[in-house]
Amino acid sequence: RAARLRKVHGTQDHLDRPGVNAAPLRFMATAPRGLADLAAREIRDCEVADISERNAGVRFSGTLRSGYLACLWSRVASRVLLEILDFEAPDTEGFYRGACQLDWRAHLGPGATLACEFTGAHPTITHSQFGALKLKDAICDQLRAATGQRPNIDLRRPAVRVVAHAAGTRVLLYIDLAGEGLHRRGYRVNSGEAPLRENLAAGVLLRAGWPDMAAAGAAFLDPMCGSGTLPIEAALIAAGIAPGLRRDYWGFNGWCGHDTALWSELLASARAAASTAVPNVIRGSDHDAGAVRAAAANAGRAGVAELVQFAVSDLAQARPAGAAAGLVCTNPPYGARLDDAAAAQAAHRELGAVLREHFSGWQAAVLTGNAEGAHELGLRTFRTHDLWNGALPCRLLRVELADAGAPARERGVPRAPDPEVAASAGA
Repeated sequence: RAARLRKVHGTQDHLDRPGVNAAPLRFMATAPRGLADLAAREIRDCEVADISERNAGVRFSGTLRSGYLACLWSRVASRVLLEILDFEAPDTEGFYRGACQLDWRAHLGPGATLACEFTGAHPTITHSQFGALKLKDAICDQLRAATGQRPNIDLRRPAVRVVAHAAGTRVLLYIDLAGEGLHRRGYRVNSGEAPLRENLAAGVLLRAGWPDMAAAGAAFLDPMCGSGTLPIEAALIAAGIAPGLRRDYWGFNGWCGHDTALWSELLASARAAASTAVPNVIRGSDHDAGAVRAAAANAGRAGVAELVQFAVSDLAQARPAGAAAGLVCTNPPYGARLDDAAAAQAAHRELGAVLREHFSGWQAAVLTGNAEGAHELGLRTFRTHDLWNGALPCRLLRVELADAGAPARERGVPRAPDPEVAASAGA
């Protein structure tokens, strides 16, 4: 493990630079509901001092390098937040005064743009937009008093995004190191009619055991790939490509505390660790030619065009293509979201029939938001997981298609370890 971390994360020479090896910093990595345990596993590899899993994500301590590694390498985290202040705010004015405690010149330079967010539950600040406005007022008022100037507001891609989170009267202030959702990898322009967020797709693949299967040479197929998110994320995992490697915007780029040399070092290490070829056959198909064209374009922007094969094909034509072992992973239409429940249920029935008839020896992972999805699929699941695609509740159904011969895991396709078992074993 240590050798792998050195290969991926680079040397420790950065620790000799002033300010980098200072007192531990505190971070919060948010994650989609149902995936906090996977985010915790990833962040354990980011040279952290301690880590604790929460419902909404993971709290951890470390150096700035730890935060950068989490930004660059976490496939399932939504944001990585650097804690800068912890204070009590019994009321709205107390919140304003508390936010004024900081010397904001240490975070925003002249001409930097600003965005503010407010989350959580506070006894007197009951509207998130009002909380964000009070935070913005505190920062701008203090900077105007100190410098004679106030920052301009840029809600889309600011130089610095500050987040306030309230838990009762306790308020934590953070710098959003990601700046925007980490699911924005930079490759998806046209997301199609029913997009699956990239970090949720990665979480589905991790939950389904794809990293171990990919290492064993297993094949991959998404027969309803849409804009290609699942096959692209599968290729990024198989090739060891950092999910943040191609992002063109980070929330720390305009932050005064940013260590440009350290970040450049980590990017270089990530580029060196990425593979240019994988032994796996990774495929995506869809009946919609426009979606397949978009998927191929997305794969090109993700740097995995040579690793993924896309084709226009009906679901009924899906086949293993000669691979004895592999993973079928797909996100069928939900029905409620696409306003076509009957068609969604029919798609689940057809998918179940195709899997039963043609994919013996494979594993399947089906993310369904359709209430009747599990029943219509008609396959026995060995594990289900409750997840959320944005505000939509979903279930991940995991199936071993081993009705002929030995169980799939005995034919070289490892089953993913259950989180509870891994936790009890100290993994």
